[in-house]
Amino acid sequence: MPIFIITMNWTEQGIRNVKEAPKRAAAGRELGKKLGVDIKHLYLTSGKSDLMAIVEGNGDNVAKFCMVLGSQGNVRTTTVRAWPEAEYVKMISELP
Repeated sequence: MPIFIITMNWTEQGIRNVKEAPKRAAAGRELGKKLGVDIKHLYLTSGKSDLMAIVEGNGDNVAKFCMVLGSQGNVRTTTVRAWPEAEYVKMISELP
């Protein structure tokens, strides 16, 4: 199953209601299950992003997941596809 890294930043609404973040994370896990997205890890981060999630799912379902999260108004997301070392080594070995 493809792996994606989703970085999130709280909106004004999200940080104003930061004490509700654990409840929102639980609701996010439930949303992920409904959409076929498995949230493997969720981290509070320092630096450019406020949160980071490592998820597995197909690209369309991850996109839907991020659209629903964004529509709730608490976070803005940025998503990248990630390949584990073994997969990218295999890809490189297959280059012409």
